[in-house]
Amino acid sequence: MKNAVIYIHGKGGSAAECEHYKPLFPDCDVFGMDYRTFSPRETGKEIHTYVGKIKKEYYNIILIANSIGAFFCMNAKIDGMIDRAYFISPVVDMEKLITEMMTYAGITEDELKKQGTISTSFGEDLSWEYLCYVREHPVKWTVKTGILYGSHDNLTSPETISSFAEKHDASLTVMENGEHWFHTAEQMNFLDNWIRSNREKNHEADNI
Repeated sequence: MKNAVIYIHGKGGSAAECEHYKPLFPDCDVFGMDYRTFSPRETGKEIHTYVGKIKKEYYNIILIANSIGAFFCMNAKIDGMIDRAYFISPVVDMEKLITEMMTYAGITEDELKKQGTISTSFGEDLSWEYLCYVREHPVKWTVKTGILYGSHDNLTSPETISSFAEKHDASLTVMENGEHWFHTAEQMNFLDNWIRSNREKNHEADNI
């Protein structure tokens, strides 16, 4: 059975981004998934179903997840189907991110609870149901994971990403002056070299 790579995009991304990773995994079939929902509960179900279908045909699965896509994956209960993961600028503490956005927008918990959903001036809709779900379902992730993080990430602080990496025994690579969105030629070159380096280190141990 062949090995597979599954790419899960972040907000505003698409499954087509998986094309970038095909040259980096020439020995694997690379798939990209476009999810139709945008919540940890529903999107997690979509991802679980998709990964389950791939797992029926492939022995080893490598996951590449970007930004909020990583958060959705950690809520998808797919640990047992994934052999290794690469997280790019992952959202690892959604509760903190939501409460920080609430503070920035001047919204209190009582206001959000009363109104249910509140639109903000910076384009994000804040949801009381979403916040409650996040609090009631803390992240549980047991997959061997490598994390790529930009020092200028505006969504996740260095302390938050370091704490997550330590707690989950994940390797953490920081690109100085890197952003949350890896998109420039320099940033993508750094990302590609990061994956190549990790693949070389992990190849003997994983045989994938």
